[in-house]
Amino acid sequence: MDEVTPHEAQVLLANEGTIFIDVRSQPEFQAGHVPLAYNVPIAFACEGGFEDNPVFIGVVERHFSKRLPIVVGCKSGGRSGRAALLLREAGYTVVFDMPAGFEGKRDAFGSLVTKGWSRCDLPVENGKGSDRSYESLTLDCAHNPTLPA
Repeated sequence: MDEVTPHEAQVLLANEGTIFIDVRSQPEFQAGHVPLAYNVPIAFACEGGFEDNPVFIGVVERHFSKRLPIVVGCKSGGRSGRAALLLREAGYTVVFDMPAGFEGKRDAFGSLVTKGWSRCDLPVENGKGSDRSYESLTLDCAHNPTLPA
């Protein structure tokens, strides 16, 4: 799997057709994200941790061609690595993981070891992202039993 730094991701995103999928939760996404990113959480917060989003791949497949270059990011790399692997297994051919995430990688003691997107002085967008929010991407899902209603 190909990994990119936040600066390399920014260069990729400048190319027409490359998309960024932010796999963090909806509240994390709304607090700040890569401009023009799409929010498709790979998991949802629940009591005691996270629960996998059973329709993650279904939502992505519904909106994005398997030939599109995709950059995947999360908070600090754990969720994006898993999401990138799932996308590859689903047949997506050009997938880049941004393991530094939005906030950055930390060591076992909590010290920042790799700067994430938001700490690299790169542009940040706040809010739902209108038609790029998870809510918007799943809006008409009541008609598709494989996606959340």
